[in-house]
Amino acid sequence: MNTRRPAAPGHVRIIGGRWRGTRLPVPELDGLRPSGDRMRETLFNWLAPVLPGARVLDLFAGTGALGFEAVSRGAASAVLVERAPAAVEALHASAGRLQGGDRVAVVAADALAWLPAQPAGTFDIAFVDPPFAGRLWDAALPAVARVLAPEAWMYVEAPPEVDAIPAGWRLHRQLATRDARARLLHRP
Repeated sequence: MNTRRPAAPGHVRIIGGRWRGTRLPVPELDGLRPSGDRMRETLFNWLAPVLPGARVLDLFAGTGALGFEAVSRGAASAVLVERAPAAVEALHASAGRLQGGDRVAVVAADALAWLPAQPAGTFDIAFVDPPFAGRLWDAALPAVARVLAPEAWMYVEAPPEVDAIPAGWRLHRQLATRDARARLLHRP
């Protein structure tokens, strides 16, 4: 059996907004699987009415594609939390070369250790897409829910067999592929 993971693409691109077409590097890291263009395009179509002016959290940021895309499309700010040094370095470089990239803050930290120190209600939208092998949804989702404002939105990407909807949230929309299920949740 071949256990070698497929090579990561060299980059992903921002697909809409002021930074449309910008390439973001994809470091070679185990478990890093950037959300595909189709999934991101669908997600941001769903979020279009609530994105302008939103405070965004991109947890387990990886390439930062979700956080950068959100700011590109009108979010007021984004915090990208990532622990892998190579990914953090790439996130800083990407934010530094974008005009307006100062609206993107990069935090080098373990997401689950960082969350408890954050004030409640800080963010309007959260993207939660941890490495699938870590099985972190049970720990991450309640911690993320605490830092989200009332009537917030949470995007969760997980393997198809994971039922990742925390108590008090309702499914707004979902998209399934062979390898993942993307869900946009809303806290009414």
